[in-house]
Amino acid sequence: MKFSRLLPTWRVALFVFVVAATVWLGAVNIRAIIGKDLLKPGALEFEEYLAPEAELEIFRLISIASVVVLISYSITVISSIVFLATSPFRMKQHGWLLMSAILFYIFVPVELFTMYLDGKMIYLEFFTTADIAVFKELFIARLGALAGAPVVAHLCYYTIIALAIFQPMKKITSPVA
Repeated sequence: MKFSRLLPTWRVALFVFVVAATVWLGAVNIRAIIGKDLLKPGALEFEEYLAPEAELEIFRLISIASVVVLISYSITVISSIVFLATSPFRMKQHGWLLMSAILFYIFVPVELFTMYLDGKMIYLEFFTTADIAVFKELFIARLGALAGAPVVAHLCYYTIIALAIFQPMKKITSPVA
């Protein structure tokens, strides 16, 4: 018996998607928790009490988390495309899937832009000896990127989870008598 009949491509893609998305959203949350230590509450101003060595260590941890985010987001996007292309679920009958796809793909440009900024931070951390002022400037640019669109994107990603669980707008076909 063929492997593809035992384990269809869409199931593998769905599994990879769920694992990669879990890692991606987890890394995003970890990066946010780490980054909040740098700023004064409710402002985009850095705390004065942190030593420069501590700030550099926080930026290093943010860079490491950003590597995980970049890799897992890339895998998430690719596996979602494979899933949608090979899945037996049709968006016409599964409105929740259509809504989820729209919410996910509409923010790909936002994620690509913020990934570009993350990539700059990763490059500065691992391949240069950049000054802390450069990290601070890049960090503030990342937080203020696109007027808060990344925050809205993450709220939409959590909405996708609710849509997948509750599956609203699912067309139920009645059996023909």
